[in-house]
Amino acid sequence: MKNYGAQFLRNVALMSHGGAGKTSLAEAMLFTVKATSRLGRVDDGTSILDYDPEEVRRQITINTAIAPIEWNNHKINVLDTPGYFDFVGEVIAAGRVADSALIVVCASSGVEVGTEKAWEYADAAELPRMIFINKMDRENADFDKVVDQLREFFGPKVVPVQLPMGNAQDFSGIIDLVKGKAFGKDGKEMAIPGDLQDAVDAARDALMEAVSVADDELMMKYLEGEPLTDEEIGEALRLGTKSGDVVPVFCGSAAQGAGINLLLDHIVSCAPSPVERKAEGTLKGEAITVNTDDAALCAQVFKTMADPYVGKLTLFRVFSGTIKSDSTVFNTRSGKDERIGQLFVIKGKEQIAVTQIGPGDIGAVAKLQDTNTNDTLATKDRPVQLKPIDFPAPSMTMAAAPKAKGDEDKISSGLTRLAEEDPTFKVEKSSETGQTLISGMGDLHLEVMCSRLKSKFGADVELTNPIVPYREAIRGKAKVEGKHKKQSGGRGQYGHVWLELAPADPDQEERLRFVDAIFGGAVPRQYIPAVEKGLLEIIDEGVLAGYPVEKIKVTLLDGSYHAVDSSEMAFKIATHLAFKKGFMEANPILLEPIMNVEVRVPEAFMGDVMGDMNKKRGRIMGMEPAGQMQVIKAQAPMAEMFRYAIDLRSMTQGRGSFTMEFSHYEEVPAQIAEHIIAESKKED
Repeated sequence: MKNYGAQFLRNVALMSHGGAGKTSLAEAMLFTVKATSRLGRVDDGTSILDYDPEEVRRQITINTAIAPIEWNNHKINVLDTPGYFDFVGEVIAAGRVADSALIVVCASSGVEVGTEKAWEYADAAELPRMIFINKMDRENADFDKVVDQLREFFGPKVVPVQLPMGNAQDFSGIIDLVKGKAFGKDGKEMAIPGDLQDAVDAARDALMEAVSVADDELMMKYLEGEPLTDEEIGEALRLGTKSGDVVPVFCGSAAQGAGINLLLDHIVSCAPSPVERKAEGTLKGEAITVNTDDAALCAQVFKTMADPYVGKLTLFRVFSGTIKSDSTVFNTRSGKDERIGQLFVIKGKEQIAVTQIGPGDIGAVAKLQDTNTNDTLATKDRPVQLKPIDFPAPSMTMAAAPKAKGDEDKISSGLTRLAEEDPTFKVEKSSETGQTLISGMGDLHLEVMCSRLKSKFGADVELTNPIVPYREAIRGKAKVEGKHKKQSGGRGQYGHVWLELAPADPDQEERLRFVDAIFGGAVPRQYIPAVEKGLLEIIDEGVLAGYPVEKIKVTLLDGSYHAVDSSEMAFKIATHLAFKKGFMEANPILLEPIMNVEVRVPEAFMGDVMGDMNKKRGRIMGMEPAGQMQVIKAQAPMAEMFRYAIDLRSMTQGRGSFTMEFSHYEEVPAQIAEHIIAESKKED
């Protein structure tokens, strides 16, 4: 594959609702340009782009795949992104390295939740947009109805540039309004059907009106009633698309290969090149923009793929300069040099060796030692740090337990590698419960990660809800005696203490405030540290249900000792006995973690979301508008929130999102506390 100057490159992210046909469209593009000898199909597992075993098995896209397409002396890097919400991190990363978005819409399903989401992602990345109405040959396909929906959702700047000849089984070709010509499904030029001429004239007039806003001279010409030439319409369409004032709509059928060559023509003519887009970053603390004509290298890593055999494959986009095989670059995050081996252009899973990747292009390199997703590769004398990709925080956490003994190390290293690959996947070991916790964007995301763990690293895990880190506390005071006396056979043991247990002082920061109130040596000085150590041990073990004790104040009031038989261990045991007895006498309670929750939902779903939050023992703390959405602020117990990502998606048809963080501990209602205590006693 030859090198292309930045002005001859187009980086286009395909985005859509799951099932609209993005991958089929990318496969049809590869087949049309003869980059592959057969048309890959998702349904029968022959797709070049959905090559991961999980993708083949589930027939969905999970990873962003790249299809480099050479067309009319241009190179189009097509980034085929997932349509399912659980893999949104892939879409956001692709949005950073693309220069435009092609939103794919099904001709029979129309605008779906994922279409709205795709529009939002493109908005957030400030990407110019184009729309392709796919599956024109499908039953119930209705081009006009879908265009009306698109305009209703996204405004009047959505403008058809093509019209289909017929819908569903009557679909026979495409009329291109810019070229002023009709083409059959096989791409051959044909006469515009007479019965469609009026519709074509009206649509072309609407197109001229829409694109003339891009140029004042054209606007005057249009308003004066002069028709615009094909060249003028094409140039105005390019300017309008690039500025976002026009969102052109194309149509066709990926499965039949209909309209693909026309679409490629329009991508080349309408979509902006990397020259027209800039990247933001910082250089020595100062904000800068990076252009393709800057000489110094500046590239951003947007994806990392872990492979147990090949090692790490790093995918990057070059924003300026050129990166060459067998060279050295500087990682501006780690401050270390990285040795670049063989460079590749990626086509699905195929790695095509190249000698260099120039400005605006996308490439890959294997086995970088200290480079991760979001890192910037630059030169030491110009260490630019590009603005990081803003990945969403995980919204669902599960506990992963090994199915086979002895797999702990394999699981730990495998999960760590997978977390390096996917910034929306997090792994941590809970210091409180000892569980391995994995967090992702939803149940499908976590399921896929566990399947990968098994296939790539040979470790199988079972997912369960995490153990809730409850706490124990007291509301009252108790004064108790603890005596440990053993004097039968061998050396005796003797320890004796009087303790007072009380709720924590208002200013108390530490979990245990230990007060030594001994007078007259009732407990000798050398044994007092043993009493405190005994208390620190027992507050970790808990008394009521085996959970750690929250802040507490314990005073050592009195005690006695034996000159020969007393020991540190004897006083520790006496302390344990006294504490357990006193804790149960001091009105013990169970506390649960309460989370601050922020839910973003369209107004139409607020009632359902608030009702559900109340069912989860949550409290609504307030509401505020945020653009088209409403933000509900609430507090809810952690125990009720483990599957909230699934519940919220179900309630809001996938439109809602939420963030959650720990707030404080609160008393568990008595009935629920009884059940938790009973369960813990069963386990003992």
